[in-house]
Amino acid sequence: AVMAAVALALRRRGMRFRWRIWASAGGVRGAAGGAAGQQDYDLLVIGGGSGGLACAKEAAQLGRKVAVVDYVEPSPRGTRWGLGGTCVNVGCIPKKLMHYAALLGHMIQDAHHYGWEVGQPILHDWEKMAEAVQNHVKSLNWGHRVQLQDRKVKYFNIKASFVNQHTVRGITKGGKEMLLSAEHIVIATGGRPKYPTHIEGALEYGITSDDIFWLKKSPGKTLVVGASYVALECAGFLTGIGLDITVMMRSIPLRGFDQQMSSLVTEHMESHGTRFLRGCIPSRIRKLPDGQLQVTWEDGISGKEDMGTFDTVLWAIGRVPETRCLNLEKAGVNINPKNQKIVVDSQEATSIPHIYAIGDVAEGRPELTPTAIMAGRLLAQRLFGQSSDLMDYDNVPTTVFTPLEYGCVGLSEEEAVARHGQEHVEVYHAYYKPLEFTVAERDASQCYIKMVCLREPPQLVLGLHFLGPNAGEVTQGFALGIKCGASYAQVMRTVGIHPTCSEEVVKLRISKRSGLDPTVTGCG
Repeated sequence: AVMAAVALALRRRGMRFRWRIWASAGGVRGAAGGAAGQQDYDLLVIGGGSGGLACAKEAAQLGRKVAVVDYVEPSPRGTRWGLGGTCVNVGCIPKKLMHYAALLGHMIQDAHHYGWEVGQPILHDWEKMAEAVQNHVKSLNWGHRVQLQDRKVKYFNIKASFVNQHTVRGITKGGKEMLLSAEHIVIATGGRPKYPTHIEGALEYGITSDDIFWLKKSPGKTLVVGASYVALECAGFLTGIGLDITVMMRSIPLRGFDQQMSSLVTEHMESHGTRFLRGCIPSRIRKLPDGQLQVTWEDGISGKEDMGTFDTVLWAIGRVPETRCLNLEKAGVNINPKNQKIVVDSQEATSIPHIYAIGDVAEGRPELTPTAIMAGRLLAQRLFGQSSDLMDYDNVPTTVFTPLEYGCVGLSEEEAVARHGQEHVEVYHAYYKPLEFTVAERDASQCYIKMVCLREPPQLVLGLHFLGPNAGEVTQGFALGIKCGASYAQVMRTVGIHPTCSEEVVKLRISKRSGLDPTVTGCG
């Protein structure tokens, strides 16, 4: 009776608890806030990756009370990392830095052609590179925490799951239980690499992209299983720093990308030292007494069994969304049962109007950091900034950071033909040689550009595909024009910057339909 009287007095004075913590042994005694009551936060973001952080910071800038909850489950090999999500810790950032390390090796080999006396042999130190990359990633982790603090966003390092449509339960590292409630909730938990658990030894002895960037020692002779962009990027930089690398592909490379470009990517990799086992499926991994891994696989073409030994097996066979531990059924949030992704509408809203999903965890969205960031910001602006702008997922540019980079925006040739018909599509293309390749006598056989257009004048550009150095930098600029509805005629009226690789785009005169040789000769 006394406690009830005290609580009533506190409520009358306008005081309330914003959140509560109980020891896990004590259990949950009610819910913070609730569907009908006062919520702890205006916005609660589950997931501290690029999209979630962008959404949280934007909402805070608009004056709202915001919290972010994030927790990284260690990989099966025990790899852990901090705030920032896949991109910062085990994706774009360390990948691009290690890709650059490999490019530097090629440039050092070219250097003597340009008059530099470089001592031989040229050796690479994995431990030194890894330490530098990991230190940079840790600085980004710290930077994200500082940014949240500066914007007065509350950060909780807890593993979250739904209690009801407005409330989330979190478990701290120490086993404490916390309840948080919010008027709006955004799910931005991303995804994790997939393991082929049906293959003997896959989980016990294999690693994924969650581990490769945090290895203290060189992976040595490595088998990369998969044909995704993750598989080819990792295989590319590992080959580039001098390791013995084999890629095992069950089917086609870079599924979902233009297949002519994808074939050129793998041709270039193969000609520069990466071995490919095509049409092969691994069946077993065993650890030998000397510590090496013996991999057995089946050749899908001949049906014969083969085997080889490696120091490391890297699985890059796809990713799965982080939805299974969220208890989404408690909130009534619908998922696609086939892939476990959250079903969203054009507003990023789930089946529950005040619960949203952005980034890799959402159904039908490109698994790209910049799209998640923009989607998060636009969502916060719609919720709290009187905006109605929706995320536009058409003509999103991207780049695959293989040794010869592949940048693209818009439709692949296959998609354009399927959508408009072969007779209504015109493809302009060219094989070119970067000026930098000439003195060093580098092979430019796979340096190629194609522009996919409607055939009817003024020939709207449907897609651009660029294979060559600095593809991301090239594609980013042209993406603006394509986003604005550029036509082939307008691109041809654009003056090129000479001498660059990107100027080759505005010089595309040969169509596939003409049958003429698309090889660029001279500067004209």
